[in-house]
Amino acid sequence: MADFRTEHDSMGELKVPADALYGAQTQRAIDNFPISGLHLPRAFIRALGLIKAAAAEANLKLGYLKKGQAAAIRKAALAVAEGQHDDQFPIDVFQTGSGTSTNMNVNEVIAHLASKAGSKVHPNDHVNYGQSSNDVIPTAIHVSATLTAHGELLPALKHLKRIIDRRAHELRNVPKTGRTHLMDAMPVTFGQELSGWSAQVESAIERIGDSLKRMRQLPLGGTAVGTGINADPKFGPAVARELKALADVRFESAVNYFEGMAAQDAAVELSGQLKALAVALMKIANDLRWMNSGPLAGLGEIELPALQPGSSIMPGKVNPVIPEATAMVAAQVIGNDAAITVAGQSGNFQLNVMLPLIAYNLLQSIHILANVSRLLADKAIAGFRVNAERVNQALAMNPILVTALNPVIGYEKGAAIAKQAYKEKRPIMDVALEQSGLSKEALKKLLDPRALTKGGIHGGGGGG
Repeated sequence: MADFRTEHDSMGELKVPADALYGAQTQRAIDNFPISGLHLPRAFIRALGLIKAAAAEANLKLGYLKKGQAAAIRKAALAVAEGQHDDQFPIDVFQTGSGTSTNMNVNEVIAHLASKAGSKVHPNDHVNYGQSSNDVIPTAIHVSATLTAHGELLPALKHLKRIIDRRAHELRNVPKTGRTHLMDAMPVTFGQELSGWSAQVESAIERIGDSLKRMRQLPLGGTAVGTGINADPKFGPAVARELKALADVRFESAVNYFEGMAAQDAAVELSGQLKALAVALMKIANDLRWMNSGPLAGLGEIELPALQPGSSIMPGKVNPVIPEATAMVAAQVIGNDAAITVAGQSGNFQLNVMLPLIAYNLLQSIHILANVSRLLADKAIAGFRVNAERVNQALAMNPILVTALNPVIGYEKGAAIAKQAYKEKRPIMDVALEQSGLSKEALKKLLDPRALTKGGIHGGGGGG
């Protein structure tokens, strides 16, 4: 038993590993929840460390902690926030729905570190002063998601948009066959097609930014049920100010603690915007996959960078691995949103009881979306090459170009020309020259793919 020491809590004594920084309540949770092996993410532990450091500073200024205690707690909490003791947070995600086990895990580690430094610090009476797991964990969800979105996701999305915009500018005058219903349609330029992707990403940035306004509102100060029992009314706002100084993000105290603890509507909203981003990235990824398909039997419009062999049995095969990874991330985020939606419905009276699940899924979504957005930008969009010969050949054979002749020769005659061109596998120009009664010069002008990407009525007169 030399490898263990005896700790105690309100339920009695318990043995914990001799070198553990945590105490009895953490050990009980380890024993009670051997479920998934999944732990709350680094970003969440960082947020809890920042919250405990801010709380210690607030309690010092409000007169509830001695200077030595507050300093020791703050130092230990910031060490936790910086990741110096990540191996001391082993509790499973699937635990008590309030996250009490994780809050106490953090309290115990910080108290142990502070006490080793020479201050008499208790996990409940000092580290957790003026707090409850019921307001700390929802606050940590808000803080961790906000910091991760600001630090990882939004910069990644801005980078993705810059790369898309750069390629759109480079390809602004390169026409290609447009497609609706996966069928040939009127031409667009690659630049126009990519501009749609850029607008999707820009909208996602705006939506996420708007959701973060609600995520910056913190319910800390509501304590057990939202009434603020055992907490100074100035405590919540004071902690928000301290967090702003620590994290350089404008956090503020929630207007209504009951909402912030009993509901997780802000987290559900943010998750919904992450799902919308996932849907946008899925569209972009699938466009790239279709455009790259082939290279002989597919569209073959572009060639994505070759990153790795594509088959263990077919030599020379290269697959669109980055768009595929992007699509899988999108699927995961959509699934995470479904779980967060169910969890958000689990606010029973004064407390939501699926908080760890919300924290885990929300942070995973933010993290993987940030990572895959950079990969999509740098390893797919930045380096794809347009197969000009294939693109131009398809344009020349596209019978839908006859749409431009509608105002001059009418819809029905245009349809007959298109069907004949398709049936005989001849360029639309050749068939139109035979059937339309228009000169070659006029047809060249009317059927110029690049001119057709500019919209408007070509040729004048007639009805559409």
